[in-house]
Amino acid sequence: MKLVKKTAEYSIYKRGDERYAVKDANKKAINGEEKAKILAAEGLIKLTAPSPKAEEPAEDAAEEAAEAAEDSAE
Repeated sequence: MKLVKKTAEYSIYKRGDERYAVKDANKKAINGEEKAKILAAEGLIKLTAPSPKAEEPAEDAAEEAAEAAEDSAE
């Protein structure tokens, strides 16, 4: 692994497969959202927001099911 940047809190390495590894001051790996925030703050990756379109159909289907249940109850 090649050292890309080192700060007092963490070190960023570029792995052989072109991905990044982040380790804290104690040489323990940092993963998940914390790793993504660090890499985004350093400008090494770009984060995108999830598409809101995926949520809308699920809500509409739930509302339609509730309305259908109310109609059949009457």
